[in-house]
Amino acid sequence: MKYRILVALALASCMAYAQGRGGPAGPPPPAKQAALFDPTGYWVSMIVDEWRFRVTPQKGDIPYLPINAEARRIAMAWDPDKDFADGNACRAYGAVGMMQRPGRLHITWQDDNTLKLESDAGTQTRLLHFGSKPDAPGPPNWQGYSVAQWQAVPRGRGAAAQAGVPGAGTLKITTTNMLPGYIRKNGVPYSEKAVLTEYINRLAGSQNDDYIVVTAMVDDPTYLNQPFVRTYQFKKQADGTGWNPMPCLPR
Repeated sequence: MKYRILVALALASCMAYAQGRGGPAGPPPPAKQAALFDPTGYWVSMIVDEWRFRVTPQKGDIPYLPINAEARRIAMAWDPDKDFADGNACRAYGAVGMMQRPGRLHITWQDDNTLKLESDAGTQTRLLHFGSKPDAPGPPNWQGYSVAQWQAVPRGRGAAAQAGVPGAGTLKITTTNMLPGYIRKNGVPYSEKAVLTEYINRLAGSQNDDYIVVTAMVDDPTYLNQPFVRTYQFKKQADGTGWNPMPCLPR
C-alpha cells in the first residue's frame, strides 16, 4: 500500500510539473538514450546444452520438439544439397535460427532508434526497430521485421536487479514477416506465419565478466503444436578478435 501511495504521489508530481510548463510532457527519448543496459559490443555464443542440435544436427535427430506430423515429414525429407541448389542455404540462419548458431554477434546502434545485430555465422544482419511496426514492412526475408522495446524492472526486483545490473530491465523483440526457415539446422521447419518473441537480459558474472541471455519463443500455427522455447547465452568479448564471417552452410 505504501508503495502504491508513493507511485501515485510521483505521478501527480510529474503531471503538476508538466501542467506548470503549460502542456503535456514532450516525446519520449530515443531508444539509444533510454536504453536500460548496454547491449553493444562483440559477444560469443556459449553452447552449454543441446550441443548436437546446435552444432552438427543429423537428419532425423528431432526429439524434444513440439512439432506436428507435417513438420516431422518435412524434417525427415530434409535435403541440404537441394537447399543449396535452390538458393536456400540460409534457411537455418533466419531470425529463428541465427541466435542458435555457434559463433559471434556484433551489436551496434545503427541510429538512435535502430539496434543492429550482426552474426558471423551465415553473415546475417538483424535490425531491431524501436517504435510501431509500419503498415507495409516490405517483402518477407530471412530476418523478418523486428519491433523492439525496453521493459524496465523496478530496482530491487527480479533476477537481473538482484544480480546487480544497473538500470535492470529487458529488451523485448517481436519478429514477423519472415521467410519460411528451419528451427533446427536439420530441416525442422517454421512457416511464414511464425512469430518470434525474444527477451534479452544482460547479467554480470562472478569474475567481472558480462553475459547476455536470450529467451526465444516461436509460435507457428502451421507446424507447432505449442510454442517452442529455448534460452541462449553469450559472453562479452574485449574486442573483435575471433570475428570470422562465414557463408550460410546447409550442412
